[in-house]
Amino acid sequence: MAALTFDLVPLPPETEDLRGEVRQFLATELSSLPRRERAHTWMAFDAEFSRKVGERGWLGMTWPTQYGGHARTAFERYVVLEEMLSAGAPVAAHWVGDRQTGPMLLRRGSEEQRRRFLPMMARGETFFCIGMSEPDSGSDLASVRTRATPVDGGWSVNGAKVWTSNANRCGFILALVRTRPSEVKHQGLSQLIIDLTSPGITIRPIRDLAGGSHFTEVVFEDVFVPGDLLVGAEGDGWKQVTSELAFERSGPERFLSCYPLIAEWTEELARNTPDEAAEADLGRQLAELVTLRSMSIAVAGMLQAGADPALEAALVKDLGAVLEQRIPAVIQRHSSIEPRIDPGASDLEHMLGVLTEISPSFSLRGGTREILRGVIARGLGLR
Repeated sequence: MAALTFDLVPLPPETEDLRGEVRQFLATELSSLPRRERAHTWMAFDAEFSRKVGERGWLGMTWPTQYGGHARTAFERYVVLEEMLSAGAPVAAHWVGDRQTGPMLLRRGSEEQRRRFLPMMARGETFFCIGMSEPDSGSDLASVRTRATPVDGGWSVNGAKVWTSNANRCGFILALVRTRPSEVKHQGLSQLIIDLTSPGITIRPIRDLAGGSHFTEVVFEDVFVPGDLLVGAEGDGWKQVTSELAFERSGPERFLSCYPLIAEWTEELARNTPDEAAEADLGRQLAELVTLRSMSIAVAGMLQAGADPALEAALVKDLGAVLEQRIPAVIQRHSSIEPRIDPGASDLEHMLGVLTEISPSFSLRGGTREILRGVIARGLGLR
């Protein structure tokens, strides 16, 4: 039975200089970005912005310098993420590569893969997407049916991935595929890096309820993948992908997606007649947010120490999703406004409209609530 470990640690003093540098950068780069657009935060894709972030040395921050990284601490990286998210910066282009694909290649990738992909990712010159979810699989990730069949020089891939964010804008996908169909469900899986410009790939945008189309379906038909793009050992895909998800679940994006909305509401309350009930509810949301921040920084400390915080990351993600799904409803309860995304909406109405529409996805992305609670229960020996 595992034990939860949240050793609360303060951010090192040297991170404050970095925080000021990031804020100054964002004040300049986001000066023309309307406040209302910042509600999209880490889901907004801007390749040019990501390239500028790479130029500043804020991508691949913790990676070794021989792979284009900057050998900085997990705490320094945390500060950059926190400032980007709280400002509503459009970070989606580089987010997946910096957050999880790069660290996965450092752990499991070949030397050739590290030298080929990591420097481009750290410079913001190429972007990766996640190839996990599939049509008809729901939350049962191990039931993937996309197959990779051995052929001369590599693999032939057939199948489909769905809810693949920004595949139509990325250069590569790290895909979970079945390389041994005869094996039991959680075995016989592997990970492949697939060039999205390869013949046989069709990418179809999926429009969501909020009008966006960052989701896509990616279909593979006899797609050839060179053998040297197998990540890790053939058949180790399930172990690899579950460890990869720890990178996805513990970061500040799991409780700061609604921060621009909270900030806008706070300003709205300050401009109007004091409302004690609203202020009390705001205080409760902020107190929970600060607690989650402390837990997330503790996970960053575990990553800095080389530990595997999979259990703690699952808890941060689950609690963060509960908070973020509650925030739009709390704000609407205390406001006379309605969520709106039409051109005549105020900034607060628009931000509330955007986050009301997308908040149901917060308990799906990175693992559904039921899956996460199962992970937590097993880790604590409760099932």
